[in-house]
Amino acid sequence: MENVTWSEPADRRRGRELVVLLHGYGSGERAMERLFAALPATAVGAAMRGPLDVGGSSGWFLLDPLLNSNTGEVLESALLLLSRLDRMRAEYGFTGVSLAGFSQGMAMAATVLRLRPRDFRAVVGLSGWIPRNDLLAAAEPLPVRVPFFWGRDRRDLVINADAVVHTQEWLEENTALTARTYSDMGHAIGAREISDVEVFLRRYLASDTP
Repeated sequence: MENVTWSEPADRRRGRELVVLLHGYGSGERAMERLFAALPATAVGAAMRGPLDVGGSSGWFLLDPLLNSNTGEVLESALLLLSRLDRMRAEYGFTGVSLAGFSQGMAMAATVLRLRPRDFRAVVGLSGWIPRNDLLAAAEPLPVRVPFFWGRDRRDLVINADAVVHTQEWLEENTALTARTYSDMGHAIGAREISDVEVFLRRYLASDTP
């Protein structure tokens, strides 16, 4: 997870909010750069590359077409991500950390939130899902309700109906949920959605200009 694309140079990162951007399965960190435009002036974005090689692209863990995955692999990847975030916090002294993930990146962001719910200011999940995890579910609902933006197209054919139902139930039980749906977007990130993400992040991230 050493491959990171930043929205700001190193000399402009210290003491700001950090928003970590997590791409989908079979993609890469540069696919998330378009979300840099949604970040408040107080924040710096870090688009990270997943550790799994997927035919020359990247992912966070293996999964099948029904979105089933190995719980151990999901947790291993989440713990690696948390370790990387700890180093980034120590290096730049970020005042807060938020997460934003697309598709499998949303699944990873939610898993990291479940492991350390008090560590994150807000989470954005786009066209993704919450993986089933009996181990983590045993300690839920979460002790804090972190603001969570969930955006999707109701006709997204990648995220199956069972995954959508489970995701909605989990988010309603464990987060301060803002849910939005969009038409004619498919399994993608839309322009209207980015505008809504910008409003959400401005609301929940610190407002003081660095």
